[in-house]
Amino acid sequence: MKHISILVTNKALIAAIGNTRYMFSSVNDFLKEAGIPPLFDVQLVGLSKEVELDNGIYTIQLDTTIYELGKTDLILIPPVSGDVCESIALNKDFIPWIKQQYQNGAQVASLCVGAFLLAETGLLDDRWCSTHWKSINEFRETYPKVRLVNQVITDDRGLYTSGGANSYWNLLIYLVGKFSNHEIAIRTSKYFEVDMDRESQSPYAAFEGSRFHNDDAIHKVQEYVERHYQDQLNLEMLADIANLGHRTFQRRFKNATHHTVIVYIQKIRVEAAKKFLEQETLTVSEIMYEVGYTDPEAFRKIFKRETDLSPMQYRTKYQERKVTPLPA
Repeated sequence: MKHISILVTNKALIAAIGNTRYMFSSVNDFLKEAGIPPLFDVQLVGLSKEVELDNGIYTIQLDTTIYELGKTDLILIPPVSGDVCESIALNKDFIPWIKQQYQNGAQVASLCVGAFLLAETGLLDDRWCSTHWKSINEFRETYPKVRLVNQVITDDRGLYTSGGANSYWNLLIYLVGKFSNHEIAIRTSKYFEVDMDRESQSPYAAFEGSRFHNDDAIHKVQEYVERHYQDQLNLEMLADIANLGHRTFQRRFKNATHHTVIVYIQKIRVEAAKKFLEQETLTVSEIMYEVGYTDPEAFRKIFKRETDLSPMQYRTKYQERKVTPLPA
C-alpha cells in the first residue's frame, strides 16, 4: 500500500485538500468494488494536529504531523492563498522535511502555486516545473534556476507539478495512473469528468506582460507597446523611446521581460485579438487588421503558437453560449 501525505499548510486552499483526499479515497472504493485491496493510505499531514484555514472559518483535524511521520511514498503540496512570500515564510518548517523525504525515496507533487513551496526546497533547480499561468512572471523572477513551462503537468524524476487552478485534477489522475495503472486512471477520469488529454495552459492563459523588473526604460517601452500594438512598430522606434542603442535595448528588454521585443509585441497583439474574438462579431480578417497584422497566414500561425488554438477554435471555445431549454 502506498502512503500518501497531503500537506495541510498554512493558508492552504481547503478545496484542493478536500478534493485530493476525496480522489484517492474514491480510487480505493473503486478497487474494493472490483474485489481488489485498496492501494492508498491517505493522511493529512501538517506542522500540528490542528490547522485553521480561511482566516479561522475552517478548522481541520489532521491525521499526523511531519514530526511523527517516519516515511511516506508521495507528498502532495496544495496551493496557497494570498501573498506567496508570506505563505512560504509561514510554512518554512516543511522545507527540510520535504527534502529529507525526497532523499529517502518519496516522490513530491505540487498543485498550482504550491510549486513556490516546492521550489523553495531547491529540488526543482534545473528541472521542469509548471504553476498557475498568472504567477509565471513572479515565479520566474523568484526561482531563475527552475525550468518553467506552461504545461498542465510536469514529471521530472519523481517531482511533479501542475498548472493553474483545476489543472491539479489532471495531475492527481496522472498520479493515480503512475501508482496504479492506466485502467484505474481512466475510470477515475470518467468518474470525476476530467479530460485527460489537456497538455497546455495556453488556451486559458492571459498575457499580462512581464513587470517584475526595475528597468524603467523597458517599462516605458512596454507601456507604449500596450497602447500602440495595432501600429507598425519597429525596433529602432522602440529603442529611441527607451533612449538606448539598438543592441543594448534588445538585450535589456530580453533580460527584463524574458521575451524578445518581437515576441512581446506578438503576445500583446494576440491578447487583444482574443478579446475581440470573445466579445465582438468581427470576422477573423477584420480582427487581424485591428490588432496590427496584414498577413492572414502569419496571424493564424502566431495565434496558434500562443494559444494552441486557431482563431475560430478560440472563438468557439469562449463565445457566449445560451442554454437550450429542454422540452416541457
